[in-house]
Amino acid sequence: MEVRENVYKIKNLNDNGVAVTLTLIEDIELEPVSQQQMMLEAINRAIPDKEMKDQLQPIMEAMLRAQPQTIIQSYPQTSITITMPRRTYENYGKPQVGESLIINIMKRD
Repeated sequence: MEVRENVYKIKNLNDNGVAVTLTLIEDIELEPVSQQQMMLEAINRAIPDKEMKDQLQPIMEAMLRAQPQTIIQSYPQTSITITMPRRTYENYGKPQVGESLIINIMKRD
């Protein structure tokens, strides 16, 4: 079985004195993609004729350049919420928001 370590960043921490709840998201570098870029790629895939693509490309770029640009993340991140006794949290070194943790998830045979 392949062991794969996943790194998660603490997004939120809730300590009620008895238990600690950590909300984690994948700690990965994402390349932002503009909405304009995604639309142009979708148009290129939808038009099979190269000559027509070459004619439409400058027109579409000009139209989309005038629109406000929204940068979006191109990868849906995994999110995990863990609730543990405060003592266990302290044994892990009291990680804080923004710090990273390594989580191993494996199917048990």
